Amino acid sequence: MSSLLNELRTIVGDAHVLTEGDLGAWEQDWRQRARGKALAVVRPGNTAEVAAVVKACARHRTLYPDQALSIVPQGGNTSLAVGATPDDSGRQIVLSLQRMNRVRAVDSANMTLTAEAGCILQAVQERALAEGFLFPLSLAAEGSCTLGGNLGSNAGGTQVLRFGNTRELCLGLEVVNAQGEVWNGLTGLRKDNTGYDLRHLFVGSEGTLGIITAATMKLYPLPAAQLTAWAAVPSMQAAVTLLGLAHQHLGAGLTGFEVMSQFALSLVDKYFKQLRVPLFQDEPWCVLLENSDHESEAHARQQFEGLLEAALATGCVTNAVIAENLSQAKALWQIRESISLAQSQEGLNIKHDISLPISNIPAFVASTDAALAQAIPGVRLVNFGHLGDGNLHYNVQAPLGVDAANFLRDHEPEVNRLVFDAVTQFGGSISAEHGIGSLKVHQLVHYKSPVALAMMRSIKQALDPQSLMNPGRVLEL
Repeated sequence: MSSLLNELRTIVGDAHVLTEGDLGAWEQDWRQRARGKALAVVRPGNTAEVAAVVKACARHRTLYPDQALSIVPQGGNTSLAVGATPDDSGRQIVLSLQRMNRVRAVDSANMTLTAEAGCILQAVQERALAEGFLFPLSLAAEGSCTLGGNLGSNAGGTQVLRFGNTRELCLGLEVVNAQGEVWNGLTGLRKDNTGYDLRHLFVGSEGTLGIITAATMKLYPLPAAQLTAWAAVPSMQAAVTLLGLAHQHLGAGLTGFEVMSQFALSLVDKYFKQLRVPLFQDEPWCVLLENSDHESEAHARQQFEGLLEAALATGCVTNAVIAENLSQAKALWQIRESISLAQSQEGLNIKHDISLPISNIPAFVASTDAALAQAIPGVRLVNFGHLGDGNLHYNVQAPLGVDAANFLRDHEPEVNRLVFDAVTQFGGSISAEHGIGSLKVHQLVHYKSPVALAMMRSIKQALDPQSLMNPGRVLEL
């Protein structure tokens, strides 16, 4: 494949075709579940270069089909479903978008921001803030994940309750298709009924249909005040009751509602003592709430106090604190965002990113907790997530004294089957915001409608007949 590599060097420059040295930053996934071997890491600097790279790879695939060359688009490489790292064939080009990191435009009147796919999410948030707006997509990896990756996986985060997933924030895309052609759909229109909505097709496709190179995203007015509260609740059903009260008292001001189990918070307390986790020893669950008010801080505090008074009266909250300033609010959010880090310190674990009808979550948790405890005595459950939109990170940790790597090897298929069967029984989805990647691709055939899978394969075949784009992800072909 030396002739192809030489052509790619001509397109993007010698310095941006990496074949030697330590390529672990691109070949190793964030969770260290898999490491592949790339033919090369290619780092284009603009959309024209992306298109030229794809055309060159498509030509090579046509001339040498037996070599099975393919492309793995990659942003910040923070995928939790092993969707953006190469396999071990040595025949995949990792196409890194990290050099494409410009904010192209901010349209204040249209309340939109257009940025390239390699923009770090935090940089997009900061640019929006500098222009006097809110870009509400927020997640723990925002300092390293990229906008293109957020779009490719349809990322969620802590603000979905009010603003929706990345899909709902996107008004337009620029995409290089599998033939190396550029579709410029960066219109910024909120209404456009001129046929199939291609934007929605590419969002959440995990790079299997084309490469997102830029996007036009919605902006929102900055709130006059944001207040954060932390509440101890006696059960998951109590947390659901509190959520209903929060909707009644706060309305659209309710922008965050996170639930965290006692064991999840105990891990934060164990590994990050300086964070001083409040109230977690009082009850089996804690809830983190955020109220974004467009009137005043006094109005926001009055609403919050009314909500908590009602919650205490009904018994769905036994104790609560309201952050007195921004520093305290950030400290509470840092506790929530440190759960995954604390769990990784405890050892390898089996992660589940699931969604359920909110009304079914208490019964799901009770039933599945019991089934896992019976199947694996001593198993520990790290349960937390975005209760406000029905998304739980239902993670399974080895019993104390059991080697974590051996636990994964011996029990992961059994645990996944038990959890995913329960998710299906309670009307849920096996992937809420992390995507399918390669980690769940073999599971999807058991939990997705055959009709839906057939339509998805038809779309893949129509847009990428050579299977050039990220094969083995999302769909088994």
